[in-house]
Amino acid sequence: MPSSTIAILAIYLGFAALELWRSNLFSKAEQTRDDGIVEIVSIVALLGFTQPMVLFGAAALAGLIAPQYQGALSGLNVFAAIGLFLILDDMMQYWWHRAAHTFPWLYNLHRPHHNARYMSVRLVYRNNLFYYAMMPGIWLSGVLIYLGLGWVYAGYIVVKLLVITGAHSDVAWDKPLYAIKWLSPVMWVVERTISTPSTHHAHHGRHASDPAVNYKGNYGNLLFFWDVLFGTAKITRSYPQSYGVENLPETSLGEQLAWPLFGSIPQEAKPQDKVGEGTAQGAA
Repeated sequence: MPSSTIAILAIYLGFAALELWRSNLFSKAEQTRDDGIVEIVSIVALLGFTQPMVLFGAAALAGLIAPQYQGALSGLNVFAAIGLFLILDDMMQYWWHRAAHTFPWLYNLHRPHHNARYMSVRLVYRNNLFYYAMMPGIWLSGVLIYLGLGWVYAGYIVVKLLVITGAHSDVAWDKPLYAIKWLSPVMWVVERTISTPSTHHAHHGRHASDPAVNYKGNYGNLLFFWDVLFGTAKITRSYPQSYGVENLPETSLGEQLAWPLFGSIPQEAKPQDKVGEGTAQGAA
């Protein structure tokens, strides 16, 4: 097993153990039977099939189109290589995530991530099965690997998963640090650079009236900097009172996992629903 895979498993299991100890990993507030099924199927499908298929598929397509460029970037400076992944993977995921809260059909693929009325490491990979298969950043990462940057991706993805997993956990690592007065300037930089529990929980908050909630922003995954740069950041150093989607119709297990193959999710929303620019909008 590659060392990067071992590191990712260790990170995920470490946060899971922390939740098991501090906040009951397997029994979250307001969870339903479908929540556990969606989460298990999503993580197994993504890690066991979708992500490997997309990465290898992208490399295979690149090999057919431009075989002469295989390994062309293998000698690239490590910082330049990291920059390419930050732009072509992480920034592209920011725009993909933002699009999912703009276009109703794409939101249907992403809404399972927000149906949970709790925060947890369990949500990290929770999405419709087609959501990740279509994600541009994974395809572009496959191309960069084909170009010879697989060695950089192995370290990059470990750091990215560390940040994302920590941002979803309901054991907020940033909360005690905010309480230390002399660390405030450091946290000012941190919370504008990477996703933290405070900034990402805001995107999952249930009620628009909650001042800690930001439905139409805080889309960043590894870097929260994209939200700062593109004007979608909201930083409160606080946490929503509740989580989930507000005033939207319930969805079935089949719809959550495999819409549009199963079910038909209503597109009409009430005036008080989470909407943006006339389209369905939810927390992320």
